[in-house]
Amino acid sequence: MRVLLTQDVDKLGQAGEIKMVSGGYGRNYLLPKGMAVMATPGLVKQAEEQIAARKRKQAAARMASEALAARLNGVTLRFEERVGELDRLYGSVTNADIAAKLHDQLGIEIDRRKIDLEDPIKRIGNYPVKVQVAPGIDAMINVVVEALGGAAVETAAAPEHSDADNADDSRAANAEQA
Repeated sequence: MRVLLTQDVDKLGQAGEIKMVSGGYGRNYLLPKGMAVMATPGLVKQAEEQIAARKRKQAAARMASEALAARLNGVTLRFEERVGELDRLYGSVTNADIAAKLHDQLGIEIDRRKIDLEDPIKRIGNYPVKVQVAPGIDAMINVVVEALGGAAVETAAAPEHSDADNADDSRAANAEQA
């Protein structure tokens, strides 16, 4: 029995495909559940046209993805961040930050989950980052993290330690009085 699948069926095929199935499977399972219809010559022709249209759309989408990947390859994104001792950032540069910067600079909307950054960037330097534009199509961008204002080390950390030491001293004094 030839049937035209109206929806994806596990271990059989995808919607729009024409399949040969046993009579009982088609009459007792696929047809009553609306997963398939009998394959008439008119429906077969419609299905073939839909498959051809789907392939054309997929080819156009692939071409657009390859063009986007070519546009992204070699792009350099610069981040100026506050830096502490040993060139460590106070925060970090994440894949969401990179996606936002791509949108701001190039107007390209990339999902943050498509940016392959194993760990957030926490030090200044140059980092190559892979961006998955589409399945099987990747682009490499460069992320440059620099110190804000060119200062490599800020001294704001020192007063915080002295405030903490003063708080410990006042707690110790209060404990002795009690």
